[in-house]
Amino acid sequence: MAVSGRSGFAHPYIVLACGAGIVTLSMGIRQAFGLYMRPIELELGVSREAFGLAIAVQTLMLGIAQPFIGALADKYGSGRLAMVGGLLYALSLVLAGLAAGAVGINLSLGFLTGLAMTGVTFVVILGAVGRAVPAEKRGMAIGITTAGGSFGQFLLVPITQGLISEFGWRETLFISAAIALLMVPLARGVAGVSESSSFSKSQPQQSLRQALSEAGQHSGFWLLNIGFFVCGFHVSFIATHLPAFLSDQGLDPAIGARALALIGLFNILGSYVFGLSADKLRKKYVLSALYFARGAVIVLFLAFPFTPLTATLFASAIGFLWLGTVPLTSGLVGQIFGVKYLATLFGIVFMCHQIGGFLGAWLAGRFFSETGSYDLAWQISIALALVAGVVNLPIADRPVARTQMA
Repeated sequence: MAVSGRSGFAHPYIVLACGAGIVTLSMGIRQAFGLYMRPIELELGVSREAFGLAIAVQTLMLGIAQPFIGALADKYGSGRLAMVGGLLYALSLVLAGLAAGAVGINLSLGFLTGLAMTGVTFVVILGAVGRAVPAEKRGMAIGITTAGGSFGQFLLVPITQGLISEFGWRETLFISAAIALLMVPLARGVAGVSESSSFSKSQPQQSLRQALSEAGQHSGFWLLNIGFFVCGFHVSFIATHLPAFLSDQGLDPAIGARALALIGLFNILGSYVFGLSADKLRKKYVLSALYFARGAVIVLFLAFPFTPLTATLFASAIGFLWLGTVPLTSGLVGQIFGVKYLATLFGIVFMCHQIGGFLGAWLAGRFFSETGSYDLAWQISIALALVAGVVNLPIADRPVARTQMA
């Protein structure tokens, strides 16, 4: 499994370990942002809609910039982009800790954090991992890397809640900035993965423009975009608003933090299981079943009284289904179009994920401001789960046939 590259850190296991470490830190810090909503609301008077807008801006920024960052990663390697992303991430958290109102929160935790995350989350890191490992083990490797984000959520969310309770939200953001800096040395481990490491040289040579044209004419590519839009809506809505929703039901704030941690814990298992299934089963059917299962879990959660037990069961179930979409969706992109431009093409699909995330984070806050309830956001989540389950079924998932390209 050894591969060659521009740096000495191109062995698949090193790429996998460092990539998983980066995703662990970046996603662990990010998934705790919902815990800052109430403290910031109480101290600065920033409404839930305004805070939700900041997370929505962050989500949208990550999505809009991701195809371009993915293209840079495909051309120059992932290491430099991950290093810059880690530095910007830390800076954005420091600026958020210094914010005095909604504008500062939106610029720091919104715009700058979103831009920083483009270099240290799934697209850039999974692009490196996808090229570093053999095709028959790609799903499992991507699943392990994705699980790193969930491990970070399980590890850092309760720590973040404890730090906020002990020191305050500003000081906790400064501590999180220091943690984010650990991504900078890890970026060295995902550098130098050459494109020759994983896709066959027997395939016709293809330019980026040809790859984009090919994907744009493939119906399955757009169906994957629709499905991943739904995933983004679910993840952003729940991660941003679940702690506040549970508090509104009279539950202790610690229950919300525990719920986010459990989502992370069970997604470690879910990401691995769905990553493994991406190597063993037909991906589109597993992906469809996952979305249908999400809708069923939400329906059951809303059907019972809100207690610490039902919150725990919901978090565990939705956590198992949380990011299993990532190895399946990215695996389908690589399976259909190859991995030469995996970061670019998955970056486009991920952009739709983030547009969905923008709407999930912002609209839920908007609905709450207007109605005093999250009911409409939950109902939309159920309907979207059904849509995503349906649109993944007809995807033509065979590798595209290519003639020799100039």
